[in-house]
Amino acid sequence: MDNIKAAELGVANLAFLGDAVYELLVREEIAKSTNMPSITLHQNAVKKVCAKAQAAAYNMLKAKLTEQEYNILKRGRNHKINSCPKNASPIEYKKATGLETLFGYLYLTGNYARIREIFDYIFAYLEECNIKESGEEMT
Repeated sequence: MDNIKAAELGVANLAFLGDAVYELLVREEIAKSTNMPSITLHQNAVKKVCAKAQAAAYNMLKAKLTEQEYNILKRGRNHKINSCPKNASPIEYKKATGLETLFGYLYLTGNYARIREIFDYIFAYLEECNIKESGEEMT
């Protein structure tokens, strides 16, 4: 899909797809790291895909994006939300939606190398932060 057609899609559509792309990348990295029981794999993935972790990634990532990518990120963040998960603030949820929107947009436009580059920044950052199981704020 070309950039214009992808950008014309609604935020909900882009974020829906981006959520799946992001979660698949997280699961891939965790699965490649070491053998562990499936419950531990799941718990580790949840720590990195929750809205709090994605909001922390959003904050770190802004300076590493092109102008077009940043505009997509902001468009997702500014999208009106109708509900919010109980373990995240509305601001965290909006930032997480922005991040998912960016991943959905990049996926639809075929920018797989850029997805990997951005994801590698995020994953390294989240690993460095050593996210607690409770999903507390990143430092």
